[in-house]
Amino acid sequence: MFIIILIIGLLLGSFYNVCIYRIPKGESIINPPSHCTKCGTKLKFLDLFPVISYLAFKGKCRYCGEKISYRYILVEIITSFSFIILYIKFGMTLQFLGFLWLVSILIIITFIDIDYMIIPDGLVILGIVGGVILFALNIFFPIKFYQDNNWWNPLIGAIIGSGFLLLVAYIGFYIYKSEEALGMGDVKLFIPIGLFLGWKITIIALALSIFMCAVSTSFLVIIKILNRKSAIPFGPFIGVGTFLAILYGNSILLWYLHYL
Repeated sequence: MFIIILIIGLLLGSFYNVCIYRIPKGESIINPPSHCTKCGTKLKFLDLFPVISYLAFKGKCRYCGEKISYRYILVEIITSFSFIILYIKFGMTLQFLGFLWLVSILIIITFIDIDYMIIPDGLVILGIVGGVILFALNIFFPIKFYQDNNWWNPLIGAIIGSGFLLLVAYIGFYIYKSEEALGMGDVKLFIPIGLFLGWKITIIALALSIFMCAVSTSFLVIIKILNRKSAIPFGPFIGVGTFLAILYGNSILLWYLHYL
């Protein structure tokens, strides 16, 4: 089963690369078929093996010799390993399938946000659709990850996550007189996250995201790579924070309640 999930992760990771490249440009993710972005040559079967093709052709297009970004192989590996980790954690369950959906969207959003400082609404909507489906299923088949049987748990999660960031965005606007303090894409992204995680683990995901962003930004300012006014994408921190909350959120919560 691990091999199957590994292969599926690599194949989907290859597709996510297409999404990362095309969605911000407003291009179709289906047509035209995969091609070299430099010479335009349509890629053949041998060119499309995730990771293997990249290594076999030494990270270059075999038609024009243009160097291919390491980003492609990185996304494929991250996707595949994320899938395997989720499978180890949850097994072949409804939670596993649901988190595959959420994590896939977060991977695509992470790299788009790094490149363009945007979080496309279409991806957020896809996340909400998956979250609503999970919310509906939870009413009839309670999901243990939520830690209670209250049907409204995911809704509170969406409200808490996005509501807190919306408040931060408004405070930032009034202090800095700029809408760049926190993007609305970050605010909207916590709607599907809340639906998937429930309110308790959403709080942990939010706290981890903010903590990692604060520490990373402070370090980069100290070593003078950034200054205090530099804009940084928050989406990647949300992605990593949410993934860690999925894996360790319940343990963190139990630890906190034990020492409270």
